[in-house]
Formats: sequence, structure tokens, C-alpha cells
Amino acid sequence: MGESVAEATITSWLKEVGDTIEADEAVLEIATDKVDSEVPSEVDGVLVEKLFDVDDVVQVGQTIAVIEIEGEDSPAVQTPEAEQSVQETVQQPIAVARVEETVSVAQETVAPVVSSGDRFYSPLVRNIAKQEGISQVELDGLSGTGKDGRVTKNDILAFVERRSSHPEPVKTERKVQETSKAAPVQNKESEKKATPVIASGDDEIIEMTRMGKLIAHHMVESVQTSAHVQSFIEADVTNIWNWRKKVKDEFFKREGENLTFTPIFMEAVAKALRDYPMMNISVQGDSIIKKKHINLGMAAALPDGNLIVPVIKDADQLNLVGMTKKVNDLATRARNNALKPDDIQGGTYTVTNVGTFGSIMGTPIINQPQVGILALGAIRKVPAVVETPQGDFIGIRYKMFMSHSYDHRVVNGALGGQFVKAVKDYLEAWDSNREI
Repeated sequence: MGESVAEATITSWLKEVGDTIEADEAVLEIATDKVDSEVPSEVDGVLVEKLFDVDDVVQVGQTIAVIEIEGEDSPAVQTPEAEQSVQETVQQPIAVARVEETVSVAQETVAPVVSSGDRFYSPLVRNIAKQEGISQVELDGLSGTGKDGRVTKNDILAFVERRSSHPEPVKTERKVQETSKAAPVQNKESEKKATPVIASGDDEIIEMTRMGKLIAHHMVESVQTSAHVQSFIEADVTNIWNWRKKVKDEFFKREGENLTFTPIFMEAVAKALRDYPMMNISVQGDSIIKKKHINLGMAAALPDGNLIVPVIKDADQLNLVGMTKKVNDLATRARNNALKPDDIQGGTYTVTNVGTFGSIMGTPIINQPQVGILALGAIRKVPAVVETPQGDFIGIRYKMFMSHSYDHRVVNGALGGQFVKAVKDYLEAWDSNREI
């Protein structure tokens, strides 16, 4: 798996028990956040056991299947560590079944747990808490045995076992009510009070896709997390327009790549981030993490209409040829659903081109845990005042709006405005005689 990927969801098994598998042949498909990938076999053999079902969430490092290779006497031979992993995997659904009877009400009303302050909960711990109906108050009250008192998987499973052995449904319900008063924004009961949408017989009901649900969750979470503020600026890109028109055919013959405006804009953004490194940060509780690498996220459209954000790693170290090749590669693989988990990890700032759809500007939502996102509007041919040593006159210019959304918790208006102004200056100072 890619760096920082902690878990994946099994979306389909491509092989069944008893099937013969060759090395590097795909055995199953998994989904991490917004990327689907195939998991290949490392050996030749026969699939004798599947330890997880479709839609199960699996942690990186867990055993997911047993393959018998030639010369093995027993397909079930496993190391003690692997046996323990399988036992824990089997025991968890059993614990869920025992607890469901006593906390069914809590599962309907408890708010989703989140990391807050100096209490960090891993995706696995939060997932177990959600499945078991454990409230934020209960989780915050647990004593963790991990580093710096962090709650581990064993800690939360032990709590589940204790609660199942001594069920206290009334007490649990009271805690749920207390949580409701403390966090009304996250309470699902408040969501249920919203006016229901009634579909008539002529309406079509369309189920949201898995990716659509994930995007919706991330967008709502981002708005609830960051204080969004926007700055708008207009840039004259006439020199870029004319330069690209002059060199694009020669560039394609030499490099075999189409020279679009995107890598040019990405180069300017990377330079501005180098000038203003406090835009290349993340927020962790009350601390600011200043990123060493400039990794630009590039919003790209998928065939189904959804958007995904592949990442250009160390964008400030690429020349325009390298940037063009990287942009085209990621865009092509995004259209073909061929991105890997690592391709969307590690972004420190995002650029989205709303002009592709004809919009002249937009107010994009920050891609967490970043603190800024830049929307590029459509390039328009407009009449404008042109200043010359001989005086001002009206001329036809190519212009575009840029919309900068930033997190006002840590980025003030001065920094947000200075950054987007730097991008504008780099674009307007484009050398019309630049060689590639």
C-alpha cells in the first residue's frame, strides 16, 4: 500500500476458493479512500481460504487469504502471529453480535467519534467505535496503553468485552443524551429532524456511489473543520496564451506530449508556495506542521463525473517539461481509473481548474488536512486598459480570475492575499521568448 494508507475496503474477490492462481495475477480488488486497486498474488498456488468478505475493512499488514503452494502439506499452517491476527479478526464480529442487543439504541443516536485536542484516534479505533455504538464521551474516558496514552485496538476491544459482560443500557442511553447536548452539530437525531424529501411516483431515486458518499463526507467535514475565507484576483495571461500557441506543436513533436495551461499554472503555484511556505502547512490540534515538500494536488475529472485529486510530488523541483509529463500522466490514469493509492497521498496544497467547465471563478472547499486551495477560472478574451510608455489604450487581452480559499484559523487575510498575488505576478511576468 501507499505511504500513510492504514486500511482498505475489499470491494470484490476475483478468485474463489479452489481456483489456481499464478504469481502477479490479481486475487481481489480493494478501495482506499477514492482509489480502487487490484491486489496481486506473490506466488503460484491454489486459493484455499478467504479470511475476509466483500465490504470488510482490512488493516495494512493483516492476512487476507491463504494460498497453498506446491510442496505444502497443510494449507492452514500459519505462524503464531498470523494465527493471532486471524483470531482477532474472527472474534471482533462475535463481540459485535453480543453487544448489538444492549446498545441498539445507542447505535442509532450516538454521534461519530472524532480526534479532538490532544486525543488522537486511529481510523481503526474510530471504525470500531462506530460499529459498537461507542460515544465520544465513552471513548474520551478510556485510558490508552499506546504511546502517549493513545487508545489502541486492544484497549477498545477490551472495553467492548467489559460492556458486553455487564450491559448497562440505561446508563449508555444517558451518556448518549449527554453527548447530544454537548455536540448538537454531530448528533444524528438533529439530522433526522430535517424536512424529509418526498419522492413522487414520477421521480427517479438514484443511489449515491461509494465515491460520492466519501466525497460528500469529506466536503462536510472540511467545512466543519476549517474557517473558509476567499480572496479573488484577476491575472492577464496574454503572454502565456500567445507563447503556448507558438510552441505547442513543436513541443508535441519533440516530447510526444500535449502542452496544456495546467503545468504552466502549477509551476507558478509551486514558486509562490516556495515564497510563502506558511501556505504549505497543516493543522494538528493546536500545532502547525510546516511541510518540507511541496506536493501539489491536481483536481481531475473521472469518467463518472466525480473528481479525484492526484498529487504531483516535489512539484517545485520539476522543470516545465517534467511538470507537463507528470500532469498528463496523472490526468490520463485518472480518466482510466488506473491511479494507485500512493498517487493521491501526501498533498500539501491543491489546485482545481473550474474554468474547464466554463466557470469564470469559484469558491472551492479546502482539501483536508491542507489549508488552501486555488481555483483557476476560464481564460476569457476581454477589452482591457493597457499601460504603455506612450500612454494608456484599450486592447484585447486574455484574462482569468483566480479564487483562493484558505483556512482562516491559521492563514490571515494578508498571507492569503499575498500568496495569490504572487501567483498572478509569476503568470503576468511570463517570458514570451522562453525556451523549453
